[in-house]
Amino acid sequence: MRRYIFVRTLQSLLSLFLLSIIIFVVVRLTGDPLTLLLSEEATEEDRVALEAALGLDKPIPVQYLIFAKNFLQADFGNSIRGGTPVEDLILSRVMPSVKLAGAAILIVLVVAVPLGVIAAVNKGTITDTVARFLAVFGQSVPAFWMGIILIQIFAVRLDLLPTSGMGGLQHYILPSITLSLFVIAGVMRLLRSSMLETLDMEYINLARVKGVKERKVIWKHALRNALVPVVTFGGTYVATLITFGILAEVVFAWPGLGRLLFDGIVVRDFPVVQAMVILAGALVIGANLFVDILYGYIDPRIRYG
Repeated sequence: MRRYIFVRTLQSLLSLFLLSIIIFVVVRLTGDPLTLLLSEEATEEDRVALEAALGLDKPIPVQYLIFAKNFLQADFGNSIRGGTPVEDLILSRVMPSVKLAGAAILIVLVVAVPLGVIAAVNKGTITDTVARFLAVFGQSVPAFWMGIILIQIFAVRLDLLPTSGMGGLQHYILPSITLSLFVIAGVMRLLRSSMLETLDMEYINLARVKGVKERKVIWKHALRNALVPVVTFGGTYVATLITFGILAEVVFAWPGLGRLLFDGIVVRDFPVVQAMVILAGALVIGANLFVDILYGYIDPRIRYG
């Protein structure tokens, strides 16, 4: 296990290094931020001075080395728009994203797990058909479209829920449903398939022959082993929900990390976009590593050399 963790850590660091280079180059292909910062009356001298002040006058490789050195020291630079330290912007948006992701995860656990198990146990019935339809629907429908539809129905026509912003419990309902829909569909489909495979195993049949109650066979013995592939999917998407709930946060004007990234892309705020993407990548890679280690605890049959 130690050797495996060491190798995976090295792979993770290499992935982050490559990601930092890619995002550093890609954001600079989106355009020149100076065109958005300078007024029409600005002179060439103003442009040169601002370019030097932002450090954009140096060659790209030099800019990257400076960026990488500062990033390793937890210095993410200052926002091009306003000059606020990027770390302060990120810290101010973390909790709203975590709270929204937490609400979405709660919905996933309450909805996806029971539906996945029930669909597997009732394979071929109308219940299974409806569950599979909902799963396909959830993975096919764009999140922004679903968010708009929910606003139109529950906020505009029925006037039951707020359309935007972060406030009381009611403000969480529509964005958390929108954010969780894709994950619900994925977890439900994966858990159904895994449960069908697990229910056909010999130890399940043996438990039934020994007279173990069917409920205990399904919800304790079968579900525990069926969760192994689901944990991989869920672990990755937990990190994604926190960092990249862009569509839901934009549609519902939620002041989280996704909205910060979107705004940074729109105004070509290089430091914000770079920091957000690399931190999100680190979170996703870390979640994957954690899930791999967790395998050994969920299923004792899994071991690494």
